[in-house]
Amino acid sequence: MSVIRHADSRRTQTPNGVMTTLASPGQGDAGLAVWRLEMPPGAVGPRHAFDTEQVWSVLDGGATIELGGEPVVLAAGDTVVLPADTFRQVFADPERGVTAIAAAPAGTLAYAPGVEVDPHCAAPAGGDKLAPAWVV
Repeated sequence: MSVIRHADSRRTQTPNGVMTTLASPGQGDAGLAVWRLEMPPGAVGPRHAFDTEQVWSVLDGGATIELGGEPVVLAAGDTVVLPADTFRQVFADPERGVTAIAAAPAGTLAYAPGVEVDPHCAAPAGGDKLAPAWVV
């Protein structure tokens, strides 16, 4: 059993928000990556995909996720299952932003061909795929 104390949570700041790692292979030796996502009002994430499924549960605020070209509107209390290898872009609610808890299998990799990734936010994994800092 591993216990990750709040004070030991790993925070990763990106241009779009803050991801706080709650558990991951490198933090608690977990087989899942679990993180808290906080995007301020009006923030827009990059268009990208993951090679594994993710589950997001919105705690506060809301967001629109363009998933495979279709808008999915989420509000507090909603949960969405994001399929692997489907491009998505997250638009935080313009007035309230969004806070969510997300989970993905250990080893999940992100990719966004043609998009430059902030090296402080992701670790190289080979090819065009990167391991975001909050999942390692």
